[in-house]
Amino acid sequence: MSDERIKVNIIGAGLAGCEAAFRLSKRGYKVRLYDGKPYVKTPAHSSNDYGELVCSNSLKSDALNTASGLLKEELRLLGCELISIADSVRVPAGSALAVDREKFSALITKKLEEDENIEIISKVFDDWDTDEYTIIATGPLTLDALADSIAKKLGDGLHFYDAAAPIIDGSTIDYSCAFTADRYGKGDGDYVNCPMNRDEYEIFYNALVSAECAVLHEFEKSDVFEGCMPVEVMAKRGKETLLFGPLRPVGFFDENGKRHYAVVQLRRENTEGSAYNIVGFQTNLKFPEQQRVFRCIPALKNAEFLRYGVMHRNTFINAPKCINKHFQCLNYPKTFIAGQLSGVEGYVESIMSGLIAADALIACVENRPMPVLPTDTICGALCAYLETPSDDFQPMNANFGLLPPPEKRIKDKSEKKTYLSQKSLESLKKAIF
Repeated sequence: MSDERIKVNIIGAGLAGCEAAFRLSKRGYKVRLYDGKPYVKTPAHSSNDYGELVCSNSLKSDALNTASGLLKEELRLLGCELISIADSVRVPAGSALAVDREKFSALITKKLEEDENIEIISKVFDDWDTDEYTIIATGPLTLDALADSIAKKLGDGLHFYDAAAPIIDGSTIDYSCAFTADRYGKGDGDYVNCPMNRDEYEIFYNALVSAECAVLHEFEKSDVFEGCMPVEVMAKRGKETLLFGPLRPVGFFDENGKRHYAVVQLRRENTEGSAYNIVGFQTNLKFPEQQRVFRCIPALKNAEFLRYGVMHRNTFINAPKCINKHFQCLNYPKTFIAGQLSGVEGYVESIMSGLIAADALIACVENRPMPVLPTDTICGALCAYLETPSDDFQPMNANFGLLPPPEKRIKDKSEKKTYLSQKSLESLKKAIF
């Protein structure tokens, strides 16, 4: 092996960094895995072990009719080390893959320490050498000095708060209660509009202001939310506040020429129209509450959520302008960015990014084409999402809305998801075997 091949640095020993380290080691690469532990931790970390699960012990559903279950099954097919470790320390949790958090991180740490190809170095980086092969996987709480360096080098800055509205399955919109149009007729009909009368608005409003919010960590509390206010906070400023904000009805009229009382707008998230963003509905409500409250909107009474709204501390790059679908920096081809810093959202998605970035780096070093996963797989679709041009890029988790719709219409939702899962796995098997 040449000297160049052994110089692979990984900054950050979270889920993405650990998976990348194992992946590179299996291919015979020497890895220098850098992390601040045990001397320096982010406010969210407490353990000295690596691959620490911070907020939950659940890696979501393992069922193949869920996007999270499909993602894990794809990773098993790809030989993912961390999913294998998770399977070995799972605890009873119905159809979910829940793990013993301490055992999970301890086993990851043990395997890293025993791996002769991996050297763990306790070090905090302020910058990195773009002439060395490097995977940056420092997570949503990347320390300020390194975050500043990333922002300066990538040239498009960093986002430090993830303020995202929910995304719903376009096929679950009730069009008998909605219409497609742009305000004042200007535009090409890119929005789906969900009107409410006074009584319907009252029901929605009362549900919204009484809903339970997620608890923020101390390091997440910031005045930044004044500039990007959660819809529930805006609502509590007065019953009519939303009517002058995201639910303003101006520019829309019913069949009798009368203006609607309130209008919720949905904006396409993809060209197929299989996913729609609820415009202006960034929120800190708990996920079950988002379902309960937003389904009070008549056109969304049967809505299925592809991604819930979030408002939390989450450092991430503007991926479409900074990296390609291989997690490779556009301006620094020896630098790869993985984990939540790259714009994927979630534990398993971060693991996937580490695996894909490592495979791409290996191909780059060996001067051969980088592997491309089909876009009808969850892994391939999520990677493609990262390089899709966007005026308002937001982190994304695995969801069926990323996949191409079935060739034939399938009315039953569970049957449709099962079909997409089967097609995805078949496509992945053809690609890798």
